[in-house]
Amino acid sequence: MLIRILTAVALVAVPWPAARAQGLVARFINPPGLVRPNGYTHVVVSADGRTAYIAGQVAFDSAGTLVGPGDFEAQAERVFGNLRIALASVGASLGDVLKTTTYITDLKNLAALREIRGRHFGAAHPPANTLVQVASLARPELLLEIEAVAELRPARQ
Repeated sequence: MLIRILTAVALVAVPWPAARAQGLVARFINPPGLVRPNGYTHVVVSADGRTAYIAGQVAFDSAGTLVGPGDFEAQAERVFGNLRIALASVGASLGDVLKTTTYITDLKNLAALREIRGRHFGAAHPPANTLVQVASLARPELLLEIEAVAELRPARQ
């Protein structure tokens, strides 16, 4: 039994040093179409190229102007648009998203969020999600922020 466990641990542990020996490193991407970040990166792809981590997206356009001040639905649509831009930068789409974390400032907007989210992710296989109500986001006029983790598919030969 101990030999099986050690073998399983070895099989899991071996790829990482091998990946580093081959020069594989995480990729940090700030796609055109998203606001220029300050102190973070919009998209980080794991060294093995299988996972993309999308920073929390808010309702800023590429120039940093807030879309839909005071309008939750307009902000939500922009957030999903920004998620699409971020995912497209690594050849992914909303259909590749496995997990989201959603930060919302007012639960009165939950029904609208669910409706908009359902349109973008579909009802058949939505990603796992954690919803967190927060007192405020990075700027007080922001009503919603969504971060995502996506599975990247290997390029077809």
